[in-house]
Amino acid sequence: MSPDTVPARIERAWHVLSTDEVVRALATDTHAGLAPAEAAARLARHGPNRLREGRRRSPLRMLLDQFTDFMILVLLAAAVVSGFIGDAVDTIVILVIVVLNAVIGFVQEYRAERAIAALKALAAPNAHVKRGGESAVIPADELVPGDVVLLEAGNAVPADLRLVEAAQLRIDEAALTGESQAVEKQTGRLHEEDLPLGDRRNLAYKGTLLTYGRGRGVVVATGMDTELGRIAGLLGAEEEVKTPLQKRLARFGRVLSIVVLAISALVFVTGVLRGEPLLLMALTAISLAVAAIPEALPAVVTVALALGARKMVRANALIRKLPAVETLGSVTYICSDKTGTLTENRMRVDEAYAEGETVRALEPGVAQRAVWRTLLSALAISNDARATESGEVIGDPTEIALYRAAERAGLRKAELLPLAPRAAELPFDSDRARMTTLHRISSSPPREGRGEEGLGDAVPSPPPLSRMAGEGRSIVAFTKGAPEKLLPLCVNQLADDGVGSLDPEAVQATAERMAAEGLRVLAVAVRAWPALPDPLEVETVERDLTFVGLVGLLDPPRAEAKDAVRECRTAGITPVMITGDHPATARAIAERLEIVAPGAEVLTGRELARMSLPEFEERVERVRVYARVAPQQKIKIVQALQDKGEFVAMTGDGVNDAPALKRADIGVAMGVTGTDVAKEAGHMILLDDNFATIVRAVREGRRIFDNIRKFIKYTMTSNSGEIWTIFLAPFLGLPIPLLPVHILWINLVTDGLPGLALAAEPGERGLMRRPPRPPNESIFAHGMWQHMLWVGLLMGGVSLLTQAWAIHVGNDNWQTMVFTVLTLSQLGHALAIRSERDSLFRQGLASNAPLLGAVVLTFALQLATIYVPFLNPVFKTAPLAAGELAFCLAMSSVVFVAVEIEKALVRRGWLYAASAGA
Repeated sequence: MSPDTVPARIERAWHVLSTDEVVRALATDTHAGLAPAEAAARLARHGPNRLREGRRRSPLRMLLDQFTDFMILVLLAAAVVSGFIGDAVDTIVILVIVVLNAVIGFVQEYRAERAIAALKALAAPNAHVKRGGESAVIPADELVPGDVVLLEAGNAVPADLRLVEAAQLRIDEAALTGESQAVEKQTGRLHEEDLPLGDRRNLAYKGTLLTYGRGRGVVVATGMDTELGRIAGLLGAEEEVKTPLQKRLARFGRVLSIVVLAISALVFVTGVLRGEPLLLMALTAISLAVAAIPEALPAVVTVALALGARKMVRANALIRKLPAVETLGSVTYICSDKTGTLTENRMRVDEAYAEGETVRALEPGVAQRAVWRTLLSALAISNDARATESGEVIGDPTEIALYRAAERAGLRKAELLPLAPRAAELPFDSDRARMTTLHRISSSPPREGRGEEGLGDAVPSPPPLSRMAGEGRSIVAFTKGAPEKLLPLCVNQLADDGVGSLDPEAVQATAERMAAEGLRVLAVAVRAWPALPDPLEVETVERDLTFVGLVGLLDPPRAEAKDAVRECRTAGITPVMITGDHPATARAIAERLEIVAPGAEVLTGRELARMSLPEFEERVERVRVYARVAPQQKIKIVQALQDKGEFVAMTGDGVNDAPALKRADIGVAMGVTGTDVAKEAGHMILLDDNFATIVRAVREGRRIFDNIRKFIKYTMTSNSGEIWTIFLAPFLGLPIPLLPVHILWINLVTDGLPGLALAAEPGERGLMRRPPRPPNESIFAHGMWQHMLWVGLLMGGVSLLTQAWAIHVGNDNWQTMVFTVLTLSQLGHALAIRSERDSLFRQGLASNAPLLGAVVLTFALQLATIYVPFLNPVFKTAPLAAGELAFCLAMSSVVFVAVEIEKALVRRGWLYAASAGA
């Protein structure tokens, strides 16, 4: 079949075809894959390899939805009635303000949708393919039928594949079949066309997980044509999951709506009974309800969480599940892998030992002695690491560390290897725990400028390798491995003046001391041969060795990890290290990072396996280091901590880590070394695999949650002030203080820019010096509801006092003054609540430039409604004299001063002692 005849939708029983038939049907090549141009053409024909999501709302739909709220519809109806009775100005003003409110709501929702879409794009999985004969990693969305996909353990299958290569390949297909056991895969054709999915052993399905082995497959279906796509088509798309905070606020909003509607009805009835115009009271009641109900809260929370998550990406923390941003503020335990997260995942030689001497730094001067020159030569040439043309050293991390150590001491592999080329080798074997390389050594005079034998620059005699090998071309064998496996094979020890007696107990004691300090210890030995041993076998070569020295390697802690651990402690978060390493290594790294005190308890995986869950729960809060732990044991650690009421963040990178990541309150997958399975299971992905990034994410999560609280506090207090002003006036014998247009304007300008700018507030001082937030704690805890109540009453009180005073002195501008005082008092409140404890003067006005700009702009807009002549009839205002404006400024500043006094009492511990900032 030619490429042009590959149909847009392919319906076949692929499992009954041979691999050759599949290749012909899809016009592909299992080794070279598709040509890039052909892949692009098929992508245009088949569409992207993604499941169809629920229909997203268009921007126009989002805008129209802003007008479907019941209260907005009532307000629009009232505006129409005003137009019919001839009050065209009120109608126009109300319509303009409603439209402006809708635009602000639309912008909020649109930004949230865009932010969430961007996060999903960042988290999209990749696929390893062959294209045009070259290996490439592409977004899984770009796969097309005929693509050749390479699979490894830990990958998620990115599309439906017909397998053409399977090396011990096992796939977990529970997502499709419900079968708990991984399925062993094969490549041969099957003969029954109607086999159930679980029995089609030569197919791999999109969304299933590779648990073992490797393989290669040809894509036979993508997107909605996959088996997973068929199920998705039956089920339909799920709605976006709301965060717990959004759900709590939605419930609160429903309750508040009922209360506000009752108050609005009471205001309407009271006003009518006092002789106020019926339409005016209807518009007032409706405007009050619209202003008081915080219908924008869930949208604002989504914006804050989504934009916060996008900011975290810049700090290398990718939030996959939006509720994780909120949850981060409650984390009490961070259980972290050691290698690569707390450490650099880059081995280095930290200490070396030869002929009774210990050296910490392998510098060029160390090679002056013959025994050290031999040791360094062994590190350089008995080594499979190599340098690329760009200068990067590639290979096993241990080999790279040995390569670099020899290079730092002046012995370079590229210069030594031509003088001592490798003749044979006995590769590393886990049972032997050692390896041997054999080299031909020339006794010819050294080349000028290269030192004796070329083994280092200008190194003095004696040349130990030539002396050991003897005249002519001879063989020297280097053996390196675990001390306990290598020392019994040694009969003597190399010295500067030849060989001497070996004290194996002293050497073993040194090796154990190095291991106790957290080092991985390798022993090096040497033996000379007149010719290549025959037969070249372990029993022949690895015996009667001469011990040369020990090398201690360390995966050093990350430079920033120690500070991050300290920050955890001050934040009330307990850092825990989990590793598969030796207990001594684990303890040494934990002590260096100050996770534990010297000599602290280390719990091993074997000990953990012997404990029942209740027994373990009695100790779990005392254990800070786990060693030799299997990934599946992480679930037991998470469960025990959660049973004790802790909130757990758990890191992981492997397939076996996925259940623990899913079970944890915050599953943190590794972005660099993590498998697709771990990334899919995690709530958050570390793009740099760095422990300090988790701590930064916790700090950012706390900041975001604090700012959501501040926005809620600000909005609800402002609404409360408006309600009290309108509600209490009739009971105090005062006329209705504000017109509907005033209420809508205040709601627009104060809840709009200043409220949203609070989301940009920097983290508070001491943000990471307070305990984690209990996950079940109310959003209104720590004095927040009390604040909303009394500050709202104070706003209403100063507004009504202004009204009463102005009426008492015969001032006809009393309504404009009340309008101004209520607006400006809310701006002062926005500035005062930037911190729950610190004074605004300590923070500095310019530390939140967006909020300062919003307050200045809102103040200017308010003055415009008073002093711009053509706006006076629109807002039913009149210009205020200088004294009247000064009086308004003084009255509105009362709220700012009162909130600053409240914060001073909080700082002294006299009010809200358990405040979040305490």
